Amino acid sequence: MNYDLARFIDHTTLKADATKNEILLLCQEAIEYGFFSVCVNPTWVKLAYEQLQGTNVKVCTVVGFPLGASTSEVKAFETKDAIANGATEIDMVINIGALKAGNLELVEKDIRVVVDAATNKALVKVIIETSLLTNQEKVTACEIAVRTGADYVKTSTGFSTGGATASDISLMRKVVGPSIGVKASGGVRDKATAIELIEAGASRIGASAGVDIVKA
Repeated sequence: MNYDLARFIDHTTLKADATKNEILLLCQEAIEYGFFSVCVNPTWVKLAYEQLQGTNVKVCTVVGFPLGASTSEVKAFETKDAIANGATEIDMVINIGALKAGNLELVEKDIRVVVDAATNKALVKVIIETSLLTNQEKVTACEIAVRTGADYVKTSTGFSTGGATASDISLMRKVVGPSIGVKASGGVRDKATAIELIEAGASRIGASAGVDIVKA
């Protein structure tokens, strides 16, 4: 099957040492290749928004990133600040420790405050960090994300012990059903991997290698 891969891709630069010129290039590439969005750290949201005005490219940013260990109140504030600066997509990291400890009430509250802060203003993608979870914990995290009204579940930050796998995408898609997005992120560096993940159920791909993927 042929895919318009560019429209699946959040063109991403989240490294700590990213410079203004690298963000400008990221935005230029997103326009040139027709990527769905750019995904940048919060400090670059306003710049990306300014560069992408009048185009079809969205501005995505991260909240509670990369550990998920900020308080819920901080995540809510980060969300509101990012939206004020022009973000229309929020990729938030769950409280992974709370999930591992079985404190599901905190996990749900943590996601819900971000969803509430973003309602009618931005999509929310919930990063569950699959490499740190058992399969049952992945299922539980996805079920909670659905319950909160999140728009997507997402595999990984790309900063932990592993990234997206087809088996995790398939599992997540099975749990959330057809109406919620599934984003594959972490270690997606070539066209074959991107297609494998899409065929497993991914509706979005987070990648810093977007140009290489679409040019392959």
